[in-house]
Amino acid sequence: MNSRTRAIVLATGLAVLAAVPPVAGLLNQPFYLDLVRRIMIFAIAALSLNLILGYGGMISFGHAAYLGIGAYAVGVLAHYGIDNGFLQWALAIGASALVALVIGAVSIRTSGVYFIMITLAFTQMLYYLGISVEEFGGDDGMRLAAKSQFGLIDLNDGNAFYYLVLAVLVLFLFLGHRLVNSRFGMVIRAARSNEARTRSIGFSPYPYRLAAFVIAGAMCGLAGALLVNHTAYLTPEFMNWTRSGELMFMVILGGTASIAGPVLGAFALLLVEDALSGWTQHWQLILGPLLVLSVLFFRRGLAGLLFGKNE
Repeated sequence: MNSRTRAIVLATGLAVLAAVPPVAGLLNQPFYLDLVRRIMIFAIAALSLNLILGYGGMISFGHAAYLGIGAYAVGVLAHYGIDNGFLQWALAIGASALVALVIGAVSIRTSGVYFIMITLAFTQMLYYLGISVEEFGGDDGMRLAAKSQFGLIDLNDGNAFYYLVLAVLVLFLFLGHRLVNSRFGMVIRAARSNEARTRSIGFSPYPYRLAAFVIAGAMCGLAGALLVNHTAYLTPEFMNWTRSGELMFMVILGGTASIAGPVLGAFALLLVEDALSGWTQHWQLILGPLLVLSVLFFRRGLAGLLFGKNE
């Protein structure tokens, strides 16, 4: 598929997403508005993971930590009566980036299974920290006191919130495309392919990987701020290791090293999950084999089927 056709397909997909609120309104089915908004939020989180997993080759099993940090930044400030959205979301991004810097500074010095285990360990530490803080509900979580306030944009308005999430998704798609095709992105991809050769031409992979790790954490932190406003509830489960696994599978299912792949993976996984859970309470028994078959036969993911090759 050439670049022009790919652009047409992407534009069509975004147009379909933009048409969801009016269509849901005509059908009097607000459920679909909430469902697609939730999927787009997880697509944003999957996009951030794809930056380090798909392009950087860093298999992080702790990416959900930043989802939880972003959510707690909003929830804790709202708990103390601070509902300014600009402040909340800035703290969500900054705190996630700072934690990613600390985790990345340690974990990126390792590789393979050691990298996976260190990122998993850090995430579970934060998960159990969330459980232990009774002030914010502990294991049970707590209700979001008030949604983020932005003045002209009212997040209590379902349509306004939906289009804000869509705008963030489009922005991250654009920034992700520019980033991975920049000189910075070329170094990240080169280090994934051949680290020794990358060093031999004068590039030290460590600072580039660390920068990518921090950027991915900050992006996921914003997804966490969106998620807690969507659910209106805060729980440590946002950063459990199982959530990291879900994000990882969205990336793999959609297609690693593909800008649109994580979005396709998020929609495919969550829509199938929603359909099966409404049909039977044993939906995991059906979803599991479907996911295994998709990995075995769709080596390039859904993006490979749609676009012919990774972007």
